Amino acid sequence: MATKPGLFTEWPWKKLGSFKYVVLAPWVAHGAYLAATKGWREADLGYLAILPSLILRMLHNQAWITVSRIQNARSRRQIVDRGIEFDQVDRERNWDDQIILSGILLYLGAVHLPGGQHLPLWRTDGAVLIALLHAGPVELLYYWFHRALHHHFLYTRYHSHHHASIVTEPITSVIHPFAELIAYELLFSIPLITCALTGTASILAFEMYVIYIDFMNNMGHCNFELVPSWLFKWFPPLKYLMYTPSFHSLHHTQFRTNYSLFMPFYDYIYNTMDKSSDTLYEKSLKDKEEAEAADVVHLTHLTSLQSIYHMRPGFAEYASKPYTSKWYMRMMWPVSWLSMVLTWTYGSSFTVERNVMKKLRMQSWAIPRYSFHYGLTWEKEAINNLIEKAICEADKKGAKVVSLGLLNQAHNLNGSGELYLQKYPKLRVRLVDGTSLAAAVVVNSIPQGTDQVVLAGNITKVARAIAAALCKKHVKVIMTNKQDYHFLKPNMSEDAAENLSFSRTAIAKVWLIGEGLDASEQFKAQKGTHFIPYSQFPPRKVRKDSCTYSTTPAMAVPKTLQNVHSCENWLPRRVMSAWRIAGMVHALEGWNEHECGDIVLNMEKVWSAALMHGFRPVTQV
Repeated sequence: MATKPGLFTEWPWKKLGSFKYVVLAPWVAHGAYLAATKGWREADLGYLAILPSLILRMLHNQAWITVSRIQNARSRRQIVDRGIEFDQVDRERNWDDQIILSGILLYLGAVHLPGGQHLPLWRTDGAVLIALLHAGPVELLYYWFHRALHHHFLYTRYHSHHHASIVTEPITSVIHPFAELIAYELLFSIPLITCALTGTASILAFEMYVIYIDFMNNMGHCNFELVPSWLFKWFPPLKYLMYTPSFHSLHHTQFRTNYSLFMPFYDYIYNTMDKSSDTLYEKSLKDKEEAEAADVVHLTHLTSLQSIYHMRPGFAEYASKPYTSKWYMRMMWPVSWLSMVLTWTYGSSFTVERNVMKKLRMQSWAIPRYSFHYGLTWEKEAINNLIEKAICEADKKGAKVVSLGLLNQAHNLNGSGELYLQKYPKLRVRLVDGTSLAAAVVVNSIPQGTDQVVLAGNITKVARAIAAALCKKHVKVIMTNKQDYHFLKPNMSEDAAENLSFSRTAIAKVWLIGEGLDASEQFKAQKGTHFIPYSQFPPRKVRKDSCTYSTTPAMAVPKTLQNVHSCENWLPRRVMSAWRIAGMVHALEGWNEHECGDIVLNMEKVWSAALMHGFRPVTQV
């Protein structure tokens, strides 16, 4: 929102929410009717082409979002080396409003504008006219309109909304108040209306012009430099005809320079070009080696088929909220399956996220496998090879810590990471499975005064650490599985083992639950029971009768942790899994030991270190 919102700031269909596309329904239905009654040959192809054009533009914009976020995560050729936060994602989630508005105007033009009906597929004279009108009137009018928008009166009421994003993303380009975007649409329509009135309009020329505007807008706001220097050496005048991402980025950081739309020559003419434009361009082109970008690497993987859209390079708004399955995502199952095949054939981990905390630089790398792959025996060797390759790459690049997230640390896969230490005993990077912090989070989530808990589910390394810690504190731990009880008790000290017991009819009000616990087991708990998971994945919440469920082991991150604008799987905003945070704490403290295999660090020490660095229990958020 602008500093002092002016007239017609809000979009007319804002209250419709996700149903805003219904405003296009009358024209879409009319186009379908014409195609069905008149046939494709007699129907107005220009009119029918509007809907596919809008869809193409949305796909084009989404492609830019994905590429930009991947580049941001890799920290390659980045212009403004700062992160973005959730408030920017929320502010820019209506980027498709501009496409809807364009669609309405195109439909109105196709119906009511003289010369806008039954357009030919292509006319060269019309394409040349569009290019000339854009380079002349459009660029000139935009330049002076843009300068006017930076006057205090208009800036505070309209344009400040766009400039709230110092670090831009491609879709920042279309984030404007409604009235301001109406002005832009009228400005960009000058070449199109002129072509229609002069009888030189064509379908492909119109489409190419719209795509050109989208492409240049997205490129100018992508925050990484991609225009090669050889282009300007090959054709020097090009620097006056085409801007670069770094050129426009300076406008967002300096505000009073580089006003041009896409062609910088007006900034040269009116002496408003930023003097550091060329220097920043050359600096941004120099690749930053990824080896310098990460002190901590967190290894994660894809979970469900739809999780590909929830990763940071996926759908921005979807990734900014805790993961839930959506009906419209399920409708995209052909694309989901195709993405699964593509990631499965990809032979290396890929970077999906980059964060900074104080001087600590962190990246998240995804193993190109989904959760179900980890349960397939024939995939075990391939997955271990992928994890091993990622660890060796992180070690080669000088990372201090690699934390193993989700199933990358499964005991039946690699012995909680022990396999890699056996294979590479001189590994410089520290491997952390996060058991101590995950167990500490669970132990400290138990309400004060609790004297007994039920431990149910698969007995993992985390479960063993929790049981040992609670028994030492004289909290009775009741197990509902006799086999697990006999497995766990001999591994405890004699004093602690006295507080471990087996019972099929436990009455404790706190249940610590893990994977492998079916719904019928949950129904054995009393009403009002508090379920606290110790598993990597959340349990099914089958109890609706006043029972409560905590999140999987996680902590809220401090404000010093930057560039956090997507949710980690199912966790709330600015909350990260204990296994991921454990790697950060390990690096911040400079600890030299590994935590994998059977090794569990001192839980109290790890918990205190996490609190000291600003991480907080989720209940305190």
